[in-house]
Amino acid sequence: MAKRNVDPITLSVVRGVLETTQREMTLALEQTARSSVFNLAHDYSTALFNHTPEMILQGQDIPIHLGSLIPAMKSVAHYFEGDIHDGDLMLHNDPSYGGSHIIDTCMYMPVFYEGELVFWTVCKGHLTDIGGPVPAGYNPNATEIYAEGLRIPPVKIWDKGKPRNDVMNLLLSNMRARRDQEGDFNALIGACQVGARNLKRLMDKYGTTVVQDCIAELLDMAEHHMRSLIAQVPDGTYTGTAILEDAGHGYGDFEITATVTINGDGCHIAINSPPQIPYFINSYEGNSHSGVYLGLMMFAQLPPPYNEGLYRCVTTDMGPKGTLCNAKSPAPHMNCTTTPMETLTDAVRLAFEQAAPAKVSASWGHANGCNIAGWDKRHDEEYVTMVLASIISGAGATAQADGWHAVGPECCFGALTSGDIEMLEHSYPIIIHRYSLMEDSGGAGKNRGGSGTCWEVEPLDTPMTLITFGEGRRIPAMGAAGAKSTMVEKKVGRLEVTRNGTTKIITDNMIETIQPGERAANKNPGGGGYGNPFERDVQKVVEDVRNGLVSLEGARLDYGVVITDRDSLAVDAAATAKLRATAA
Repeated sequence: MAKRNVDPITLSVVRGVLETTQREMTLALEQTARSSVFNLAHDYSTALFNHTPEMILQGQDIPIHLGSLIPAMKSVAHYFEGDIHDGDLMLHNDPSYGGSHIIDTCMYMPVFYEGELVFWTVCKGHLTDIGGPVPAGYNPNATEIYAEGLRIPPVKIWDKGKPRNDVMNLLLSNMRARRDQEGDFNALIGACQVGARNLKRLMDKYGTTVVQDCIAELLDMAEHHMRSLIAQVPDGTYTGTAILEDAGHGYGDFEITATVTINGDGCHIAINSPPQIPYFINSYEGNSHSGVYLGLMMFAQLPPPYNEGLYRCVTTDMGPKGTLCNAKSPAPHMNCTTTPMETLTDAVRLAFEQAAPAKVSASWGHANGCNIAGWDKRHDEEYVTMVLASIISGAGATAQADGWHAVGPECCFGALTSGDIEMLEHSYPIIIHRYSLMEDSGGAGKNRGGSGTCWEVEPLDTPMTLITFGEGRRIPAMGAAGAKSTMVEKKVGRLEVTRNGTTKIITDNMIETIQPGERAANKNPGGGGYGNPFERDVQKVVEDVRNGLVSLEGARLDYGVVITDRDSLAVDAAATAKLRATAA
């Protein structure tokens, strides 16, 4: 690491401006976007890159976006090398060029100062539709990427400051709910402009040399944090394996294994996964970087700054092309940002925890959600949206505390929001009957996993298409340090469709039509527990029952606590002691 004569106060100011710029970009997206996926759920991310391009600041946004932005930015810059000009704006979503999945569309704006390329401002957002045969893009019946939506390789939508309206019209003409997509595209463009404006003002004040020196120092600072952490881990090779469950299409369960090799202050992460399959859970290499980096950061828990310097001492090998975590075209992939990314994240985290058991924590609930589409009579137009509120699961417990409720899934790691129910009902012709925590959904442990949620919807006056995606419907979130749940059924995801007084439980990824008067309740898994659940303080179990987080049956089966009366919550101390002693 080079020594620079950087004034610490100036460094602090530059760092603050960069962080404020990134935050202002995200606020611009929130305040100007049209779709609920953007303005309510915040399923977008922003980042700043230098001219190299190296990520100089990643927002505290969606982890599934940020890791893949690093290879994607390099791929786009390389594609346009020699043809990058002031006033250009590039668009891209193709996983073959480092993208995550094609519904996540990214804007790249080169920032010039005094005729020299110095920065890139970047925004990625989950569009509500990307064309293709199934609304919202998630097609569980797709056997190749061409059946999932519109692939956009790197393309200029502005050329030297002039908008390419012909290109944008081509793209938007292939998408449902065009008004929403156009509004979200404009929000992404505006956010990039906000970032560029602030960076130019920063250089007006301090000059390019001072700003670049400060940024280099921040990159070195992040590298030092990561190297210092890895140096504390004993040298050796460690493995972690996580199970990706069969989502009902007959391919069976898969194992994903991460092998972490520690050598001094550096590490190498190698991924082993089965061959890719004709089903939408394949992950291309760029997206898999997100899973690897999230698993690493869950283990590391480092302070800011968060930039590409963190990964200078980390090398990766995603395995051969044509595998589940290093797919090649034309593999279908739309579900990849949740499945298999969360399983990949668990495998990496487990490998690191083999090296440092004191940092072990439980897994978060995996994504198990739905998208909806139909006809909105109020506006005489089609509506379509990914219901981010339907994938809100629970966080895993740690050695210090219970898991948080309703903050998952693991792939978003607390950055996703569900928004106001009233706003969703205002935006679409639906009524939401229930949005709540679910009893017994948190994994049992000395520290309990966070609770998942139930999201129940009914279409108002026209049929509604409902598409499910994800997993976590048979295997609950992994516990840690001896945690184990006896009551498993309540801790996994499922969709419950009620028609004519009869409820059907669906655990496959599928496309369903819901009529007015019928209801669909999507139920999400909770997080894993930590430690032996029979060692959980009895009064904590009683409080969980009082708060509706654990049932009387759950208290007995999962925690060995016998509560004799639901109203008084009286505990049979003798029966509890006997039950806990028997289990021990």
